[in-house]
Amino acid sequence: VDLATLAAEVERRLKDIEVPITVAVMGCVVNGPGEAREADIGFAAGKGQGAIFKRGELLRSVKEEDAVEEIVAEARALAESYEKK
Repeated sequence: VDLATLAAEVERRLKDIEVPITVAVMGCVVNGPGEAREADIGFAAGKGQGAIFKRGELLRSVKEEDAVEEIVAEARALAESYEKK
């Protein structure tokens, strides 16, 4: 997984979110979940795929080509839920 490009694209697409959420994009599906457990939304990459987590809980696995869209969608949904409070 081209982690640097993936992380940069996620960051670019979430710059307009004003509520304080954390998004962690990690390069290892084995260690990533533990390392990103404190993040609101986490992604742990594997070969051609990865896992999306919300506050340390596994949500689902996604294909590498869908990762950015899925991470951004989860982060935006979470941010929106905070804005409604």
